[in-house]
Amino acid sequence: MAQSLPQQVASFTSRSLEDTERLAAFLASRAFPGTMITLDGDLGAGKTHFSKAFAKHLGVAGMVNSPTFTIIKEYEGRMPFYHMDVYRISEDEAAELGLDEYFFGQGATLVEWSSRIEDLLPEQRLSLQITVNADDSRTILCEGYGDPYGQWCAELKQNGVNDNS
Repeated sequence: MAQSLPQQVASFTSRSLEDTERLAAFLASRAFPGTMITLDGDLGAGKTHFSKAFAKHLGVAGMVNSPTFTIIKEYEGRMPFYHMDVYRISEDEAAELGLDEYFFGQGATLVEWSSRIEDLLPEQRLSLQITVNADDSRTILCEGYGDPYGQWCAELKQNGVNDNS
């Protein structure tokens, strides 16, 4: 599924785990069945921390950890949460997993290392790219492809994220 240019782009600076959690809470509060979020960044950038915080604010109880070796983990919250880590598989292998059932299912899907399966991703999605800065802060580039993801980025640009998002 070839990608067009993002409808809207926002940049978020995280200076702490709490900042990253605020962004995750903001996005989780807007999640709906079929939500698609992709997450990329270097090892240690904070992808799994973001995923755990997103799950927490989606109402998932208990431990959420990276599905590096299982590829897909399913959790229950206010809607199903599908957490994927495609670092260890090729795009061809991913194509055989029936990911569309998750991508267009009844839950929220978050894919870590999504750039490895770029051609399989839905056209409409929120793409997050985490970069570690020299001062150990993180820049999280948010790219909204289609609705409502472009609107989410516009809200981030206009209002930022606060504790009562």
